[in-house]
Amino acid sequence: MSYVFPPAPVASVPVVGSDSLFPVHRIYCVGRNYAEHAKEMGFSGREAPFFFMKPADAVLVVKDGQTGEMPYPTLTKDLHHEIELVVALGKGGKNIKAADAVNHIFGYAVGIDMTRRDLQAEAKKQGRPWDIAKGFDFSAPITPIVPAAQAGDINNAAIWLDVNGAKRQSSQVTQLIWSIAETIEALSQAWELQAGDLIFSGTPEGVAAVSQGDVLEGGVAGLPALKVKLV
Repeated sequence: MSYVFPPAPVASVPVVGSDSLFPVHRIYCVGRNYAEHAKEMGFSGREAPFFFMKPADAVLVVKDGQTGEMPYPTLTKDLHHEIELVVALGKGGKNIKAADAVNHIFGYAVGIDMTRRDLQAEAKKQGRPWDIAKGFDFSAPITPIVPAAQAGDINNAAIWLDVNGAKRQSSQVTQLIWSIAETIEALSQAWELQAGDLIFSGTPEGVAAVSQGDVLEGGVAGLPALKVKLV
């Protein structure tokens, strides 16, 4: 088979302890999945999970011990950070039961869901989709993926993010409204999940604006730290 022009390279993420890469199929994101974050966004309570997506090539891979450089995006004056535990699927399926979800997980990483908050707010006000606020270039900084067997007790891990050395976000994965397993169950009812899918599982409270020159450093206990400078 030939193509009318060369296809784009496959978006991928390194795997800790391996020379092989994890090919990214889709990036799913869970909205308002920590109660305190929901409250700071003007909502409260355990609502049904909802999802949005980023393009696979939005990933900005930052290796452990390095500082990635993310270009400050166009069209915004209110860029926000959202630190997240990222779940990498190694097996797909439809209508996956929460009890079986762990068997579909390849590993875990740390990610930041970067958000053009002003564009999101305007889109919400107008009743429009807000893909432009979430799915822009380099909007998904991510660490290498740690295989699940090496990630430790991820469901009880601390999650945090500092900006220029000052604490911005700090919580525990136990504070997820919808657990990782429940999230996989819900997602698989809406889409047929595939090996290579990444799930940004939600962010805790403390989201706020960042500026050019700021250094963001965050992590999830048991996983490599993620460090990004806005340039």
